[in-house]
Amino acid sequence: MQKYAINIAFFAGCLLIVLAAQFGMVDLYVQSVIMFMGINIILSSSLNIVNGYMGEFSCGHAAFMCVGAYVSSVITVVLFAQNKIFGAPILPPDMAVFFMPLAILAGGVVAALVGILVAVPSFKTRGDYLAIITIAVNYMVISGIENLEIIGGSRGFMGMKQVVYAMGDVVDIPWMMIWTILGTVFTIWIIRRFVSSTYGKGISAICQDEIAAEIMSVNTNKMKLVAFMLSSGLAGVAGGLFAHVIGYVNPQSFNILKSTECMVMVYLGGMGSLSGSVLSAVLFTLLLEALRPLQIVKWVIIPLILVLLMQFRPEGILGNKELSDVFPRLKRYFRFK
Repeated sequence: MQKYAINIAFFAGCLLIVLAAQFGMVDLYVQSVIMFMGINIILSSSLNIVNGYMGEFSCGHAAFMCVGAYVSSVITVVLFAQNKIFGAPILPPDMAVFFMPLAILAGGVVAALVGILVAVPSFKTRGDYLAIITIAVNYMVISGIENLEIIGGSRGFMGMKQVVYAMGDVVDIPWMMIWTILGTVFTIWIIRRFVSSTYGKGISAICQDEIAAEIMSVNTNKMKLVAFMLSSGLAGVAGGLFAHVIGYVNPQSFNILKSTECMVMVYLGGMGSLSGSVLSAVLFTLLLEALRPLQIVKWVIIPLILVLLMQFRPEGILGNKELSDVFPRLKRYFRFK
């Protein structure tokens, strides 16, 4: 029992958050901040696969989030909501309860496929070309969606709130809070399993020395594709959750500033540290909310934080260590399989 003390405390904490939201003990603003923390944890930990564990440099992570957000939103709105363009819902809105996680996963799958399209030409090159290509893809995705009038173009796409309300009509519980927590736990679990597996350790080998990894029979091209696809897919899951929490998406919500946010979280927490990504996502979300009254000025302060971080602690808060490496006694109360 002692070995699972932190696991039990974590799930008890998640249950407490859901119950607090259900019985109105926390207002909608606090609920939104908690859900944004979960979404940012998914974003930072997924980008850490590429930038941290694999040692490559991707700068356009928001593009995959955008793909996941739009794909899952279009699926749920077409199936379960009345829309001016798509007309009446195809299925009874009550069924959204069962199909919502599938729609979020579908967004992740499409984002992963887009990730493959980016990764195939990118990883034929070496050096910083991945950074340039991902920035270009970020602009291409936004520009493409802005010219798709059927999903609102530059005005954005809405209707997801109807789907969320339809789930609440079936059983009145905070559905999006539940899906966000489950999505966050799923992301942490799958990344932990991937990077600690024998197969996944190939990306750490690539990070240390790609040529040596090839000599040791690691299929480096395949490993890069798998890691980038996983990273992109999880960003798509974050996008799907984000779209349904907000109830509205606009292409400019996923511009280069959003990609910069992702990178700040990764470098703040530490490259190649999953617990560092979780910690930085929580701190960064709180920082964004604290700076919200400053409006546009916060976009001077946040890049400044990144510059100061690179100057005085380039390895981030935890470096490439996990929290249990910094505090070894935690291993007595913690098991992650």
